[in-house]
Amino acid sequence: MSNPFVAPSLLPYAFPPFAEIRDEHFEPAFELGMAEQRAELAAIIDTAEPATFANTLEPLERSGQILARVSHVFFHLSSSHSSDFTNALEEKLAPKLAEHHDAIMLDHALHRRIAAVHESDEPLTDEQRYLVERWHVEMTQAGAGLDEEAKTRLRELNQQISTLTTRFEKALLADTNDLAVHLDSESDLDGLSAGEISAAAEAAASRGLDGYLLTLILPTGQPALSELTDPAVRARLMKASRSRGTRGGEHDTRDLVLEIVRLRAERAVLLGFENHAAAVTSDETAGSPEAVAEMLGRLAPAAARNAAAEHAALERQAGGEVGAADWAYWTEKERQERYDVDTAALRPWFEAERVLQDGVFYAATRLYGITFHERRDLVNYHPDARIFEVKNEDASPVGLYVLDLYTRDSKRGGAWMNSLVSQNSLLGQPVVVTNNLNVPKPAAGEPTLLTFDEVATLFHEFGHALHGLFARVTYPKLAGTNVYRDFVEYPSQVNEMWMLWPEMLNNYAKHYETGEPIDPAIVERLQASEQFNEGYSTSEYLAAAMLDQAWHTLTPDEATAVTDVTEFEAKALAAAGLDHPAIPPRYSSTYFAHIFAGGYDAGYYSYIWSEVLDADTVAWFHENDGLTRANGETFRRLVLGVGGSKDPLEAYREFRGRDAVIEPLLERRGLADA
Repeated sequence: MSNPFVAPSLLPYAFPPFAEIRDEHFEPAFELGMAEQRAELAAIIDTAEPATFANTLEPLERSGQILARVSHVFFHLSSSHSSDFTNALEEKLAPKLAEHHDAIMLDHALHRRIAAVHESDEPLTDEQRYLVERWHVEMTQAGAGLDEEAKTRLRELNQQISTLTTRFEKALLADTNDLAVHLDSESDLDGLSAGEISAAAEAAASRGLDGYLLTLILPTGQPALSELTDPAVRARLMKASRSRGTRGGEHDTRDLVLEIVRLRAERAVLLGFENHAAAVTSDETAGSPEAVAEMLGRLAPAAARNAAAEHAALERQAGGEVGAADWAYWTEKERQERYDVDTAALRPWFEAERVLQDGVFYAATRLYGITFHERRDLVNYHPDARIFEVKNEDASPVGLYVLDLYTRDSKRGGAWMNSLVSQNSLLGQPVVVTNNLNVPKPAAGEPTLLTFDEVATLFHEFGHALHGLFARVTYPKLAGTNVYRDFVEYPSQVNEMWMLWPEMLNNYAKHYETGEPIDPAIVERLQASEQFNEGYSTSEYLAAAMLDQAWHTLTPDEATAVTDVTEFEAKALAAAGLDHPAIPPRYSSTYFAHIFAGGYDAGYYSYIWSEVLDADTVAWFHENDGLTRANGETFRRLVLGVGGSKDPLEAYREFRGRDAVIEPLLERRGLADA
């Protein structure tokens, strides 16, 4: 059987040959890829020559190409278009891939050779020196220096954790799909737009149901809560959202949470750390859980005070109690009263194609000179996913961008960016990046009208895409967004600023029927209301971030003593002063995919940590005339284009001329007295 993963794709930009890829190709390609890389590593280790960059690091970077190709495609599909096949194979592969990863990272002989290069005075470029540093640090912290007994236990732990996090992701997706709220009557949807009602009808029809279906997005808060007029329907929707993973049966995630936390705590101690958060942050810009706690603890009291004041205002607006299910609804009423802005009513000005072409792409063209050309000649993995070729101002190639906008039962919740091909000059590889969102798909012929938050999400995720597209590195390990986790959100958050930039809004925010531009007065009021509801937004985020830290600062004994997920969560939020009953955390433990399946364990703080850099960078753009090619070129050259090839804070200092300051963030979030 010819396997399309064995050799590099011959399609433009090495785009995966989806027309040729079949389910039966994946497992053999994984097995072959792992065997090939083990042989390649053996050749490095078995050489009698003293370790050099050329005979150790370079062949290490060249290794594992079959495995890389099949992994990129498979894990993209398992997230964006899963099936019973991908679910079963992913669980089967999880311990094998963990074992394979450990075979590399825990290899004493390989670690010794890398250490020798690290300690040598061999003349190296800055990028080569940084690559050696990254391999040395990561292998050391992974446990390469442990004795064999400890390594045996470490391998067991890594395999168990990998299997459990895979199960968590699949159980959460299944329960999220199962908990979609089914409504019989259109009257139940009062307050929603015609497009939203159409999407709900389409969602029901896609499952063979009559009536309407409100599917769930990943966070606690659901978009429809801001518009639904019936408090009972809002309550049903909020209950469904918060019930994920807690109803018993095969999709209950509580035992998975407890076991993952216990195993991570044990692993951390085995590696010489007090807890999992200490292990994670030791190799991030934060450096320690204490530094994270200091920042989060500084922000939480002011955020909680602001949120309490907001809640009081909402209850005055409502003339009674406002609970978690009602907050978003009454917030929009309050926003209308204070600022004469109804974000739900703005949807006709946020037609998806125009937002994409005249907003997201237009900003990138203005800043970076790049252009976008749809490639309908390439076969994709799903008909809803679109492919765009990205070119520089001089028509030279940048890469391919894939946008998969719509939600479906086979796609996990949330929004994300990943790479299908990672650029590096060592192997002559181009770049292909993808963005996935979860926008409800309307019925055929109906326009896709985005919510205010969905527009922000598209700009955000495209910021990740730009980071991946622009990075130009020599070595695969340093490609694209392979930077510290608490830095990776920075470029994406910066890109959000263009959403409300007046000249941008004037270009893309036009009524889908009439072409009428959005009223400039509305733009002014939107900007005036930017701090509105920030107490709530900051509190729900900080609650999730501090919950993440609470789980991952437990010692093994403390983790073993926890038997009730709900009780632990309640105590953690109370200790943080973020237990307001009307403000649940953005993610509760049982559906906190970022930390129990998504690689942000002990790292969910990264969003606000990166936001310090983001807010400071937004200030720089304001100080330097904003949306200009010169500014874009500077940001591309000094930040985005660097990828993971140097210390990110060093790159930031070179860009900004100094370290970031926190004041712009405090001002943005209404926390200037924090």
